This record gives sequence, C-alpha cells and structure tokens, in this order.
Amino acid sequence: MDKSVQDVAVQFQKVGYQYRPDSWVFRNYSASVPRGSTFAVLGPNGRGKTTLLKIILGALKPTEGTLRVDGQMAFVPQLFEVMFDYTVLDMVLMGRARQVGMFSQPSVVDEEAALTALDRFGIANFASRPFHELSGGERQMVIFARALVTEANILILDEPTSALDLRNQILVLDWISRLSHQHGLTVFFTTHHPHHALAVSDHALLMLAESEFASGKTSEVLSETNLRSLYEVDIRLVTFDHRGKLRKSLVPVFPDTWK
Repeated sequence: MDKSVQDVAVQFQKVGYQYRPDSWVFRNYSASVPRGSTFAVLGPNGRGKTTLLKIILGALKPTEGTLRVDGQMAFVPQLFEVMFDYTVLDMVLMGRARQVGMFSQPSVVDEEAALTALDRFGIANFASRPFHELSGGERQMVIFARALVTEANILILDEPTSALDLRNQILVLDWISRLSHQHGLTVFFTTHHPHHALAVSDHALLMLAESEFASGKTSEVLSETNLRSLYEVDIRLVTFDHRGKLRKSLVPVFPDTWK
C-alpha cells in the first residue's frame, strides 16, 4: 500500500448526502485526515456537520462518493444526561463493551483499564462518584476516558466544548491537543468556534455551501476571507505576544452601533 495512503486515518472523496431526492445537504466534499492529527469541521447550523459525522461513523451511508476509515473509532457526543445513578467507573466501563462481550461481567483487567483512563485525565478519585453530580467539564473528561478504554485510535467528537464555561473549554481543548500530539490518536471534531480550531487543529474543513468547501492546513484554511464567507460576519486574525511567544487568535468584529 502507498505510504501516503497508510498515513491517512479518514478520507472521503466527492461525498454527498440528501435526505430527499430534490435536496442535497452537501455534495462533492473531499478531505483527508492524516493519522495522529487533529481535524476540525466548521459550518453554520444546518450545513451538515452532524450528517458528515454520522457518515464517517457509519450511521449513514453517503448518497454519493466514497469513504475510507483506517482504524477503530470511538464517538464522544455532546454533554448529555443519564437516567440512572451510574458511577463514574460504571460509565467508563461501558466503553469496554466490545472487550467484555454480551452477557459477561467486566474483569479485573477491564476495571484496571478504566481506572488507568481516569487517571490519565487526573480524575481517578472520581471513580465511585455518581456521574450526574459532576460538573460539565468533569463529565466531558469521563466521556473522553470512556472513549479511550475502547482502545480506539480515532476519536470522533461532536462539539466537545458546547455548554462548557471558559475554563472547561480550555481544559477540553488541552486534552484534544494532548491526545493527538502526545498520544498519537487521530481526533476529528466539529465546532462552532473558529478560534478553538485555530488553537488545536492541524487541518480543517469549512462547509461553505452545498457544493463549496475549503479543506487543508488550518493555518491556510482559517483565513479572514473564508471565515467571512462561512459566517457572514467580519472576523479578524490577530497576532499578539504572550510570554515572549507570538500567538494567533480569531475574533469577531462587532458593529460600532452596539456602543
């Protein structure tokens, strides 16, 4: 196999999807996700970010185009409520379902894997706590741990910072970066925040219109021109010094009439 193909974890070419014969959500979208990288998908509401995730996960079959996934995937959803009083350890052990098998109980090895995953995120002391009592950021860390114990090497995240305060957004973004750049996992995530994508993603896809997209290195794709087209608002790329190092971020430009 060509080395360039081996180095790609997810690849889709000319992919399109329609829920009705006369209406395309998107079409002719193509992108490659390098193995061990972080890939961000941005687009306004209704453009098809969640549909694209479902196609990659195999929950939907594309209407047209091809998809190749090389690796085992684990899905990390947006924050959610649970109906039962599961402990944190129980929640993480759910990620071992494939290893445990149907009608079997988790083994000592499974529990050790779950505790190790919790420890990786610094929350091993949460193991016996009820999941529903945790803060939003803590819950997201638990769901990350559950994804890790599946032994997947591709993580699919649906708006992982939604409903989180600023501190917990930064905490989650830090772990996205660590999981990819230190632990070698491929991380594919959707976001409404271009500055989050700029901060942690290596590559990005902008869902500009039904048959129009931009895909490539984040530093090239997240231009002021592309983002103005994507969101129909002015966005500026700013460079500033932080502790002797030049940093970049993206900020919206609010109307002068607001003040």
